Amino acid sequence: MLLPYMEPGRMEAGCDEAGRGCLAGPVFAAAVILPPEFRNGEMNDSKQLTEKQRYRLRPLIERESIAWAVGVATPAEIDEMNILNASILAMHRAVGQLSPAPEHLLIDGNRFSPYPGIPHTTVVKGDAIYLSIAAASILAKTFRDDYMLELDREYPAYGWKDNKGYPTLSHRRAIRSSGVTPCHRLTFTLLPPSQ
Repeated sequence: MLLPYMEPGRMEAGCDEAGRGCLAGPVFAAAVILPPEFRNGEMNDSKQLTEKQRYRLRPLIERESIAWAVGVATPAEIDEMNILNASILAMHRAVGQLSPAPEHLLIDGNRFSPYPGIPHTTVVKGDAIYLSIAAASILAKTFRDDYMLELDREYPAYGWKDNKGYPTLSHRRAIRSSGVTPCHRLTFTLLPPSQ
């Protein structure tokens, strides 16, 4: 069972992102404030859950949260500022939408730029430790997957409905045969020399 909070009596928002390692599409981030009494034995790091589990948990998170929000950074922003800074920007955009505002941020990972007026703690593998970060990872992943399904209808050659923009062999073959799209991250290694 994941931990419900880091410090009792404090309104904490868990934050996580999805899509950092993709070749195409935005990076999505979510911020979630859960009530202190919230418990769920199924919730975990989104990468440890099946797609069906993630989509079953999402409405529960949306319904039971004190507040939740999703932020996005575009492929152009990723190319301009790098994926780490774009991920942090997406988290800031998610946090900025929370109402009420949290008193503290729990950030998955070990890198973050302070959000104005709200202290934070970075937690390596936090999505497998704290419920709020796990909830954020589930929202970020499912909202991003939904978006990639939409992009797949516009650019069907790249198999985004299956690979979600990650660097699979079929995705890279499609880049080689069909070229890049406005959704691709041009600063990423889209085609390694060996392919």
